Amino acid sequence: MKLYFDDDIAKGALAARLRKAGHQVVLPPSVGMSGVSDPRHLLYAVQQNLVLITKNHDDYEDLHFLVQGTHGQHPGILAVRADNDPSRDMKDHDIARAIAKLEGATVPIANEFHILNHWR
Repeated sequence: MKLYFDDDIAKGALAARLRKAGHQVVLPPSVGMSGVSDPRHLLYAVQQNLVLITKNHDDYEDLHFLVQGTHGQHPGILAVRADNDPSRDMKDHDIARAIAKLEGATVPIANEFHILNHWR
């Protein structure tokens, strides 16, 4: 899967884990997108045909609905919900495993908003 990280999840360790699992990973600093707004991150992901991954569930769910409501398309949005409870929050290995399960289930990713916590 070709992934683009939102700023809030752009960690080198997670990127390395996903690359090792065979994914292409693009981080905002490597393409001059650090600190831009959520709509600009999504636009970049759409223009580059990259599935966006974020911890910013609410804002990206709204952007997903906006794209769908205007009959637009996007490569997919994967969200990681955080409960601010270290025992329940997803770690890097949980995120990588959830992405693998999502891919293995062969469910549509393009034009969909998936919460990775549901794929643990």
